[in-house]
Amino acid sequence: MKDKEESKQETEELKIPDVLPLLPVRDVVVYPYMILPLFVGRELSISAVDQALSRDRLIFLATQKEIGDEEPTPEGIYSVGTVAMIMRMLKLPDGRVKILVQGLAKGRIVEFVNDRPYFSVRIERIVEPATEESLETEALMRAVKEQLSKIVSLGKVISPEVLVIVENMQEPGSLADLIASNIGLKVDDAQRLLEIIDPLERLQKVNELLSKEHELLDMQAKIQSAAKEEMGKSQREYFLREQLRAIQQELGETDARAEEINELRKAIDQAKMPSPVEKEALKQLGRLEQMHPDAAEAGMLRTYLDWLVELPWGKSTKDVLDIGRAREILDEDHFYLEKIKERILEFLAVRKLKKKMKGPILCFVGPPGVGKTSLGKSIARAMGRKFVRISLGGVRDEAEIRGHRRTYVGALPGRIIQGLKQAGSNNPVFMLDELDKLGSDFRGDPSSALLEVLDPEQNHMFSDHYINLPFSLSNVMFVATANQMDTIPGPLLDRMEVISLAGYTEEEKLEISKRYLIPRQTKENGISEKQISFTDEAIRTIIAKYTREAGLRNLEREIGSVCRKVARKVAEGETRHFRITPAGVAKYLGPAKFIREVEMEKNEIGTVTGLAWTPVGGEVLFVEATTMNGKGGLTLTGHLGDVMKESVQAALSYIRSKAREFHLPDDFLSGVDIHVHVPAGAIPKDGPSAGVTRATALVSALTRTPVRKDVAMTGEITLRGKVLPIGGLKEKMLAAIRAGIKTIVIPEQNRKDLEEVPKHILKKVNVVTAKVIDDVLKVALETFPPPPAGAEKPAVKAKTPPRRVAAPSKSAVAGAKG
Repeated sequence: MKDKEESKQETEELKIPDVLPLLPVRDVVVYPYMILPLFVGRELSISAVDQALSRDRLIFLATQKEIGDEEPTPEGIYSVGTVAMIMRMLKLPDGRVKILVQGLAKGRIVEFVNDRPYFSVRIERIVEPATEESLETEALMRAVKEQLSKIVSLGKVISPEVLVIVENMQEPGSLADLIASNIGLKVDDAQRLLEIIDPLERLQKVNELLSKEHELLDMQAKIQSAAKEEMGKSQREYFLREQLRAIQQELGETDARAEEINELRKAIDQAKMPSPVEKEALKQLGRLEQMHPDAAEAGMLRTYLDWLVELPWGKSTKDVLDIGRAREILDEDHFYLEKIKERILEFLAVRKLKKKMKGPILCFVGPPGVGKTSLGKSIARAMGRKFVRISLGGVRDEAEIRGHRRTYVGALPGRIIQGLKQAGSNNPVFMLDELDKLGSDFRGDPSSALLEVLDPEQNHMFSDHYINLPFSLSNVMFVATANQMDTIPGPLLDRMEVISLAGYTEEEKLEISKRYLIPRQTKENGISEKQISFTDEAIRTIIAKYTREAGLRNLEREIGSVCRKVARKVAEGETRHFRITPAGVAKYLGPAKFIREVEMEKNEIGTVTGLAWTPVGGEVLFVEATTMNGKGGLTLTGHLGDVMKESVQAALSYIRSKAREFHLPDDFLSGVDIHVHVPAGAIPKDGPSAGVTRATALVSALTRTPVRKDVAMTGEITLRGKVLPIGGLKEKMLAAIRAGIKTIVIPEQNRKDLEEVPKHILKKVNVVTAKVIDDVLKVALETFPPPPAGAEKPAVKAKTPPRRVAAPSKSAVAGAKG
């Protein structure tokens, strides 16, 4: 009480005037008896300080409501503030002023006298009511002091001098103001506290604020303690592990599990994984580290991590961009196949000009034995890439492509990921062999799973079920092979660049035999070129009489058979050189397996040579027609399909419509039965491309006009007699040449396809194009139009010279190219 009375006396002695300069302060509330420094920078505030210093050093301090308000208005300043004395003043180099002030008494702004050049306000003193000493007051003051001691013990920083003053204070109002000014209250809370006039009420509010602060500090201490305890536990485990490791090293023992974990961690660091993959790998490694070694999941996790670190995330081989060298390698490995070689060289050329590009997705379609699979190896060698091959023949499970999920026992990644691991690089040449042999059942459709693999827009984020992380296949060069396109689903076929491989001609087979097959078979059978040699005619004999195929497998097999028989004689002691001639081929291989058909030996009535396409290449197809007395019936035999039967009906209808032109009576069918047969009756046959063949056979049989033996034909026929285009022209022409055909009739609309047929093949045959069936008959029949019924028929002789049909001129072929 004495302190308060003394302070009151001092304040009264100062005689605080009614009008004082106003200094708006920010971010702080000044209480009576509080000493603090203030930095003054605004012109209004500096003017107010100057005015106070020029008079009695008294100034009124009031807190502004908005901290960021640079020019506060009277409405933006709290009305209750503190009268203070400026004890010291220091001018700073930047123009600001630093003052040290001490609060003297509370006051309330009654009126703003002026606002220029500084705020001048009329104030009224706030006089606090007197408080009587009572147990309640004493208890409240003691509770406040205890709360203050507690928050100091919990880490609240308050200077020791303030604590000493607090312990000695007996006046509740002053105690509340001193504590409030030192515990760091928010501006709003501090201002509300300043505006409370009753000392006991104000002290009660301070007590509540101290309780809240105590709870906050207690919670903060618990959080820090828990964090420190966890940190201490981790450090303790770390130190114990280090000590255990040091002890094991001293004893010469090693912890196999720790060593394994460290090796996996090192492998993850060296695998150059993408950031998300590395994060997942480290997460799974952490799980494995915490897991008991004998746990069932530990083995699965270990296998999974092994797969992750062994995949070539960042490993790739450097492409050989020497186009000349690549061409040499391709020519060295394969004879002919120019279209595929050009495509590979184009890719290398673009790759040389553009560093980053997506790998092509090619599909080689052709008969067996033409070199599709070996081409993949050759492409990889030419580009300097690794080669991976997977066979899709008979694959029915979608998991073969995408893998199984890790939850299954014995789960593994699919064949794509397995192949990449096997290659050890992320840009191999990846061969998908026998794509057309894929199946599907209740386990899924593998061809649908391949849609993502073979789509350049999707495969950069290919996700295997087992790995369950994206792996980029955009650098992989996919090469698929198939014998036929019919069984490949449309969406899958659409994603690939299809390159067709036809069969080889006799000349190409001869050259391939000399370059590749004979050297390989002599080496495999342990003999050398000094001990055996083949004449060209002997090779031609093997090709023509012991094989009939589009590819080379049987040819190599027959050459190998000759080499084995020679090897046996060498092993028995014969030292002479074995020269294989056409006469000697039968000695080693036995009688000829394929001979010319009887129908091919002479011109016959009703027998026509047609051409057909099969998955293994082109084939010669004979069509026979004969007439006999009957009632106009038509018999079709030879295992014919519906389309082929309809083709015969269409041909017969056309002949009936043109009966007079063929010198046939209108009712020529009334007393005649017609029988059409296609030999090799056990083999199913179908398709419209033999329409002109059947029409020619029918015309020949009905008009009794022989058909030339050295003419083969292909084309679809309409009821109007038009010849429509067909497919597989090159394969059919190769089959005709193998069979010794000299003239081939093709549809006019297929003239453009002659562009794809090698020139040396065109030189061997006369190619005649036909728009209508009459064009075909002119070439195929010995006489056209057929003679009238009463005229003498020409004798059918074996050596009747065929009517010459000129091959298309160079200008005609050039025109077709255009």
